[in-house]
Amino acid sequence: MLSAVVATAAFLPASSASAATTAAASAQCAPVWDSSTAYSAGGTVSHHGRNWAAKWWTRNENPGATTVWADQGACTGGVPDFVISEAQFDAIFPDRNPFYTYQGLIDALHAYPRFANTGTPATRAREAAAFLTHADFESVGLRYVKEINEANYWRKCDYSRPYGCPAGRTAYYGRGPIMFSWNFNYKAAGDALGLDLLNTPWLVEQDPAIAWQTALWYWNTQNGPGTMTSHDAMVGGAGFGETIRSLNGALECDGGNPASVAARVAAYERITAVLGTPPGSRLSC
Repeated sequence: MLSAVVATAAFLPASSASAATTAAASAQCAPVWDSSTAYSAGGTVSHHGRNWAAKWWTRNENPGATTVWADQGACTGGVPDFVISEAQFDAIFPDRNPFYTYQGLIDALHAYPRFANTGTPATRAREAAAFLTHADFESVGLRYVKEINEANYWRKCDYSRPYGCPAGRTAYYGRGPIMFSWNFNYKAAGDALGLDLLNTPWLVEQDPAIAWQTALWYWNTQNGPGTMTSHDAMVGGAGFGETIRSLNGALECDGGNPASVAARVAAYERITAVLGTPPGSRLSC
C-alpha cells in the first residue's frame, strides 16, 4: 500500500539550501554541448536547457559542473542531452501517471546543473539512476502524484515553526516523485527555487517541472538523517546505500528495514541495467 511506502519518507528539518534560478526560457538554444569538441573563449553551447559561454579554451568540461562555463540563462528549442534518454525513461517507468513527463524532468534540471552532470559518464548515469530509483520506490513507479492516505495529511504540519502552516494544517502531505512533505521542507525548497510553496504547496502536484524540482532540491542540498547529500554520495564514491541513509536513515539502514533496502537495491540494479551502466559498489546500508 502506498501509505506504507510513503510513511518511510522521513524528511527531517531542512538546512539552508542553494539558490536556484527559475527564470522563464526565452533565448534560442545554441548547438548542444559535445564532450569531444574544443571550444574557444566565447564559444556558446546549450546543455540541460540552458545556454553557456566558455570563459576560456575548454574541452570535455561539462557546462554547469565546472567554472569554465558562464551561465547565459534558460533557452528554448534545444535538444535534450540528459544522461537518460526519453526512451530509457519510458522503459524505466512504463506504467507511470501521465503527470510525470520526461520534459518536466528536463525542465527541472536547470535548478541544479551539477546533478547527473559531474564526474565520468558512468558516475553521471549512476547518479541519475539512483535518483530515479528512489522516485520509483516512493511513488510506486511514478503511479502516484500525491499521498493517498489522507488520514495522515495533518501530521505533516509542524506548528512550532514561526511561519506555521498558512495553507492549512492538512496541506503539506507528500507530493511528487519522492512524496515531498512537511511545511518546513515546502518553505525551504520554495525559498531555494524562488517559489512560494509554503502558501501554494499544490503547485507540486500541478506542475511536473516543480514536482521534479522539489525532489532535486532534497537530493542535492539535504543530508536528511544521513551525513551527506545524495548527490555527494553518488559523485564522491559513497555509493547508492548512502543515498538510502540520506532519505530514511535508521528507518531502513543498519537493520531498520532490510527488506525495504533490498527492494531499493533491486530497483537500482534494474534501472542501471536499462542504462547499460554497472551499479557500482556499496549498494546497501
